[in-house]
Amino acid sequence: MDLELHFDEGRWLKVEKDWSAWWAGETGRSMIMLQTLDTLVNADPSEFTMDFLLHKPSAEVIQYYGARLGTVEFYGDAFPKWLPYVGPGIVSGFLGGPVKPSTEHRTVWFQVEKPVPYDELHLSYDPDNIWWRRVMELTGTAADTWGGKVALGYTDMGGPMDNLASFRTTDRLLYDLYDYPDEVTRCTADLTQAWLRYHDEISRIVMRTGRGTLCWTPLLSPGRMYMLQCDFSAMISPKMFEKFILHDLTVLCDHLDYTFYHLDGPDAVRHLDILLSIKSLRGIQWIPGSGNPGPSQWLPLLKKIREGGKLCQVYVNAKGALTIAREIGCSGFAFYILPEEPYTEAELNEYFDLLANPDDFLNAMLSESKGKQR
Repeated sequence: MDLELHFDEGRWLKVEKDWSAWWAGETGRSMIMLQTLDTLVNADPSEFTMDFLLHKPSAEVIQYYGARLGTVEFYGDAFPKWLPYVGPGIVSGFLGGPVKPSTEHRTVWFQVEKPVPYDELHLSYDPDNIWWRRVMELTGTAADTWGGKVALGYTDMGGPMDNLASFRTTDRLLYDLYDYPDEVTRCTADLTQAWLRYHDEISRIVMRTGRGTLCWTPLLSPGRMYMLQCDFSAMISPKMFEKFILHDLTVLCDHLDYTFYHLDGPDAVRHLDILLSIKSLRGIQWIPGSGNPGPSQWLPLLKKIREGGKLCQVYVNAKGALTIAREIGCSGFAFYILPEEPYTEAELNEYFDLLANPDDFLNAMLSESKGKQR
């Protein structure tokens, strides 16, 4: 069954050119993404492959998601994308850790019930793990079926320290930083090397489509990329971050072509200066966290990221994007616009015709939104 998308080769060529220029710092405008939801289930079509667990033939999975992609409209710098999402931090599952899907909560739990002793933790690439084979099968089938019509992404791999917490439990790992620092360093180094091997193997598949790569964040890159992270870092000091996380994070940044860091919540902001010091880190994604003000309420933080020489990506509504653009400027930002109402196709086409001047685009969206509220 042929994949029918609201996206042709001409748009692909423009999107690829514009994203490459953004990464290279050769454009003065923001990247602005907006897409409609999958009309079949009213959701993002790449959201949760785990619904199929391990039993569904990969061809049927790809056919299912292809039908959903075909209902989506892409505007501005948005593009057709898909990745096999099997939970946040599946590398621990690739290495033999527990994988406990919860379709009710649409997530996966990886943490063990009791900490695995360090003398039993020998973490290295396992080509025969059932979850790894499933991810590779799905990714390969998508590449073979869709070719260059869809940009393919890396599954959500998590970070080395977060993966280690899946084996030791988060509470125990906090004590380990004092009680077993050498074992923590050994295991995170092993996890980093395993992580890189898994990433390299997936790269061989996704890169052959010729559409670049992405991960769970919709940033299209011309080469190997990833949104690196360490959610565990919200519980430790910058001194501990520098001792236990910085080295492995730098190794990952140096190995990949395009890297971002997932800065998640106010408790992680204390590490920003260290992150800005990593020369091979291209950008920072700011996620304020549940219950906190949106990205446009963190202007000093966003300004510091940009003045630190890093690109910046946020999920934001049109009004918030306009605030950021007016106060800090458009250059270097990637705005994923969260739609607040169902705009018509004609309205969206008009808005995105203004992309040559992002301020005008954002003003148009804000003005239209206000007009409809009257």
